[in-house]
Amino acid sequence: MASAYETIRVERRDRVAVLWMNRPEKRNAMSPTFFRELPAVLDELDEDAGVGAVVLTGAGDAFSAGGDISGFGELTDLAAYRRQLRLVEDAFHALEQAALPVIAAVNGVAYGGGAEIVLFCDFVIASEQARFAFREIALGLQPGYGLVRGPDVIGRQWTKYLALTGDIVDARKAKEIGLVQEVVSHESLLDEALAVAGRIAANPPIAVRVGKRFVNRDTPGGGLRETMEATAILFTTEDHKEGQRAFVEKRAPRFTGR
Repeated sequence: MASAYETIRVERRDRVAVLWMNRPEKRNAMSPTFFRELPAVLDELDEDAGVGAVVLTGAGDAFSAGGDISGFGELTDLAAYRRQLRLVEDAFHALEQAALPVIAAVNGVAYGGGAEIVLFCDFVIASEQARFAFREIALGLQPGYGLVRGPDVIGRQWTKYLALTGDIVDARKAKEIGLVQEVVSHESLLDEALAVAGRIAANPPIAVRVGKRFVNRDTPGGGLRETMEATAILFTTEDHKEGQRAFVEKRAPRFTGR
């Protein structure tokens, strides 16, 4: 399968498809193009009888630094923020509901949306160099999708801890709290992920798909629309604008609660 996508490189390894988030110069920051392309890639792979599992990883030295903040300035009103958040929701939902199992191979920083997308994968293998954080709080925002999926994966307290502090946790701590299933050496990360994916792909495909579907059948959906609306409103606050300016200007933000 040849990759015809702008932000995702698709590579076949026998019965495993490796999806590379492919903006290394931007630390694989997620743009609207990425959120549009991800469901299309997954639909294409789901229809390919030669693929039995998917590995999602990042090109270069990062998994994903999160949303592409440079594009935030293009969003000018509440309706625009809602459209952007629906685009993100559709992409994460496509990942979670894909018929094929998706393994996140986290090779470096997974911040903001990069940490959130991990929550929607079926399980996670991390390099010892991986780092995870919900950094949205520094921009006067919240990880809306992480607030809904986080409690189901890492529990309510850890979700609140990460969302309210913005603290960075390493791969070992991520495994301890249940965000990561395996931690391996950086050099062996892709090989380890491919080995697990290969074992899955060698199993009967109908049974694999049924297993994923039924484990996910009770995946909580309540609160997703509400948190999306709350996040859209946060985008309109003065604190968010200040956080964005501070990020661009590389200085500490001065929040005022407005």
